[in-house]
Amino acid sequence: MFLNPINKPIELPDKSSALPGRLDEIPVTEPHFVNGRSLIGPYPNGMEKILFGLGCFWGAEKVFWQTPGVFVTAAGYAAGHTPNPTYEEVCSGRTGHNEVVLVVYSPVDVSFDDLLAIFWEGHDPSQGMRQGNDIGTQYRSGIYCFSAQQVKVAEASRGVYSGKLVAAGFPAATTEIQINDQFYFAETYHQQYLGRHPGGYCGLGGTGVCYC
Repeated sequence: MFLNPINKPIELPDKSSALPGRLDEIPVTEPHFVNGRSLIGPYPNGMEKILFGLGCFWGAEKVFWQTPGVFVTAAGYAAGHTPNPTYEEVCSGRTGHNEVVLVVYSPVDVSFDDLLAIFWEGHDPSQGMRQGNDIGTQYRSGIYCFSAQQVKVAEASRGVYSGKLVAAGFPAATTEIQINDQFYFAETYHQQYLGRHPGGYCGLGGTGVCYC
């Protein structure tokens, strides 16, 4: 496996080499720190869900909880092999997971395409296994869908935005798009981190290329 200069894997492990994980889930005992709603549901009728990975989930989550039409958000892990991983395990690069934000939204009040625009413009999706100075497999660009229709729309949007990136002098998007197999909630201290710590680290930054 190729390692970057700070000795973190930048290639995804296969299932046979991933960490074993555990049976017990990370407990989710507190409501959303900002809006007081339950992270785990049940959510109101008519709500839809999507998972976005666009670098460190602290800043990414804040962008979406501030979006009108979003009911609740949560930080977590997706697209890996290890069951019920811890943050430290995900950061090791040996689980295959990405740091993601669960976005539960009302499609009556905010469209999936509106959320995709926020996603594309909120980070640099052309960087592979990194976002700026955050290097590792858990920082890759990803959209993890709950339906085939979401996959279709997300893939079309990737094609559109890749064209705009290339026209602006960037590489094409490396964004991973797939059906979500499993979402694991992150530890409580990661949930709404920038709500709890307004001056905390946020490495989120876009390319300046508009998805319009």
